[in-house]
Amino acid sequence: MESPIPTDLSSSEVLGDCEVAAAAAVVRELMEVIETVGSYAGFRKTQRKDCLNLVRRLKLLVPLLEEIKDQVGNPLGVSGMDSLVSLNKALLGAKKLLKNCNHGSKIYLAMESEAVLSRFHGVYDKLNQALDGMPYDELGVSVEVKEQVELMRMQLKRAKRRTDTQDMELAMDMMVVFSKTDDRNADIAILERLANKLELHTIADLKAETAAIRKLVKHRGGHNETVQQILDLLGKFKLIVGIDETVSLDGPISTRTLRRCQSSLIPNEFLCPITLEIMTDPVIVATGQTYERESITKWLNSNHRTCPKTGQTLDHLSLAPNFALRNLILQWCEKNNFELPKKDTYPSSDTYSADLMEEISLLVKDLSSSHPNVRRDAVMKIRMLSKENPENRISIANTGGIPGLVQLLYYPDSKIQEHAVTALLNLSIDETNKRLIAREGAIKAIIEILQNGTDEARENSAAALFSLSMLNENKIHVGNFNGIPPLVSLLQNGTIRGKKDAATALFNLSLNQANKSKAIKAGIIPPLLRLLDDKNLDMVDEALSILLLLVSHPEGRNEIGRLSFVETLVGIIRSGTPKNKECAVSVLLELGLNNSSLTLAALQFGVYEPLREIAINGTNRAQRKANSLLQHMSKCEHIP
Repeated sequence: MESPIPTDLSSSEVLGDCEVAAAAAVVRELMEVIETVGSYAGFRKTQRKDCLNLVRRLKLLVPLLEEIKDQVGNPLGVSGMDSLVSLNKALLGAKKLLKNCNHGSKIYLAMESEAVLSRFHGVYDKLNQALDGMPYDELGVSVEVKEQVELMRMQLKRAKRRTDTQDMELAMDMMVVFSKTDDRNADIAILERLANKLELHTIADLKAETAAIRKLVKHRGGHNETVQQILDLLGKFKLIVGIDETVSLDGPISTRTLRRCQSSLIPNEFLCPITLEIMTDPVIVATGQTYERESITKWLNSNHRTCPKTGQTLDHLSLAPNFALRNLILQWCEKNNFELPKKDTYPSSDTYSADLMEEISLLVKDLSSSHPNVRRDAVMKIRMLSKENPENRISIANTGGIPGLVQLLYYPDSKIQEHAVTALLNLSIDETNKRLIAREGAIKAIIEILQNGTDEARENSAAALFSLSMLNENKIHVGNFNGIPPLVSLLQNGTIRGKKDAATALFNLSLNQANKSKAIKAGIIPPLLRLLDDKNLDMVDEALSILLLLVSHPEGRNEIGRLSFVETLVGIIRSGTPKNKECAVSVLLELGLNNSSLTLAALQFGVYEPLREIAINGTNRAQRKANSLLQHMSKCEHIP
């Protein structure tokens, strides 16, 4: 242990040889930390921008450290050493955060994106504190490098103030899939979209995510509700790519896993690379790799165009039966008294694809038939085919199905309209189709069906507008075609499913500033407030999420900022679910920052104690919002 520095030494007196060596070691460690974080290459998509910005700013410290390194052999004061030690602690904190964003569970990081952002802000604070008051002259730092460091500090302060627009589509999809009551929580389109956004759409991705979740559970000291939600979602993602297994970290082994353990005696070349089970119908893909037909078909039907094992892009999607391997498997099974699992037989992939393409082409032609019954049958079949898989959605669009379906939106038959709008909803899952559908003038026709169609047609019209408005230009089109008032009407008077589809669409459209004003003028706020009181619908989170967007608009604040609403918010903060409380605190904070009298009203309604409780035991985001609101309250006049 080093001997303490005598108290009679001043900060200008030099350190001994041991201290010089220690200073050199600290500088070396600082440079190694920056080099390490610069080598990270797999930052999770939800935090990628913040990670890359932080790494870029840390690299700006390299010239500072190089100049200090050149001076370490010279006398170094106590304050200089203290500054280096503080900077080292700050950089180690940054490294830990960046490592987590590089190797951590993608699902968990998406769930806790607000909390992770708060950790970034904490790192910014520690870096600023470490650089504040650094004795540049004592450390022999040049004016140019000093100015560069000060520029970096300004960037850190701006980064903390900056609030990027959250990926609202991701946030809403996460809310839906984790809901126990929303019947869309197993919607394949939402799950596919979420898997793509989280970059969990290949076998390798899912294998790495499983390992990351195991580390998360070990770090957190056990299994809890959050981990179970993550595991359930991971299981759904695995089904999408054709892996049918129970995801378990420390529980009993699933039946599928037991079969795989037994398969350890089976020659590796007989096992499907996707399922690791013995193949009963082996087929060869374009890269020459062999897979079980059922597994690779699921993979291709999930819109994958790569070989799962090699990652190479497939030149074609044809599957050739591997008769030689199948014969070897049958011989091995007979010799070892091993019974092959019974599986359904599949027609030839080439024949199937050709037959399907011909069927789709004929159905698209029938959309223009002069016979109503032929049209009705064709649009109903296209609706079903468009729901089945991504390949069908692409084929229908490529054979000219979209213009025909858009024309049927105007057809004077409510059932044909219903089938057409639902087929277009299914087709819009494909990003390219979103643009094609809008280009054919579908948005205006969909809005008309939203106003006058059957209940199911109105529900699916709302869902279609939500899907199409994922593109920013379509948000503007929906607003300009006066699509917001009928959505507000559906929110107010529709079926339960209709209300939910309308709320999702209105949330997405309200991300556009002009649409906020249109929604407010269309009377969106009264039905949203009624949803807060109707506990049977279980739409409090959706209503509060939309209100949080509207409260950022002056017109919204004027209409929402009433004492009765503040009292409702306080009631939710007192007795709502953890997610309800989080949303309610966020809305109240936005209101209070713009109108202190509403903050005083909330205090009179008894918000203070439940707010303190949330600041300690709420969700991570709720804790931050509650603390911000408590700080604001302490600054307001007449508030202790």
